[in-house]
Amino acid sequence: MTTLLARLRWPLPALLAWAGAWALFVALQKLGSTALLALLCATALGIGFSILAGTWWRRFATGVGFPLSLSLSGAVALPGWAWLLPLALLLLIYPLNAWHDAPLFPTPAHALRDLARQVRLPKGAWVLDAGCGLGDGLKALREAYPEAVLHGLEWSWLLRALCALRCPWARVRQGDIWRAEWQPYAMVYLFQRPESMPKAVEKAQAELKPGAWLASLEFEALALQPQATLRCPDGRPVWLYRAPFKARKG
Repeated sequence: MTTLLARLRWPLPALLAWAGAWALFVALQKLGSTALLALLCATALGIGFSILAGTWWRRFATGVGFPLSLSLSGAVALPGWAWLLPLALLLLIYPLNAWHDAPLFPTPAHALRDLARQVRLPKGAWVLDAGCGLGDGLKALREAYPEAVLHGLEWSWLLRALCALRCPWARVRQGDIWRAEWQPYAMVYLFQRPESMPKAVEKAQAELKPGAWLASLEFEALALQPQATLRCPDGRPVWLYRAPFKARKG
């Protein structure tokens, strides 16, 4: 369902998100909910749909579309401070620093189940999901490496908390993936975006130990020669690079 919605032509995903938020708001009102609670629930639904947008401004437009349209409609009378709550909710899920990185696209289930065939890691190896979101990447990594020590790093406090609840067997913490040290890890897994890959390459070259791996779902590190490539069940590649990294020929 989410994959289908993510492929819809813009602005249809935003229109669907706004319509869904309005439908939820009206339904909650009819069930006797307070206007403030209905506003927060409907806004949360719109923000949930915003993870399907591919750029920061589309995510922002999708997330704020419902509360903004509700405010302009004059359909409810709320105190001025109440309209700050949707913005606070949006910033809680998408902190300002996180808007420069990848949208919240989850790693597909079983996407990494064959990773251990390509990359063998010793028991107890430390593996980092850099930008773990809600934990789908950690679950996929656990399927591949059940005996690894899995770490998740997420900038959003709310997503970090939800990820920790979903993945109690992983060490999940809040932080900036670009400032955290990658040196302790035998593998760093990324599902970022093309614009982030040069930064990831620079950091991996500076910090990963010889023999450590950089794994990137879908997006290639164009400056590096991959050691191997894994195909996910849906056909997307996982690019695998091993330190010390080799520059791409040509």
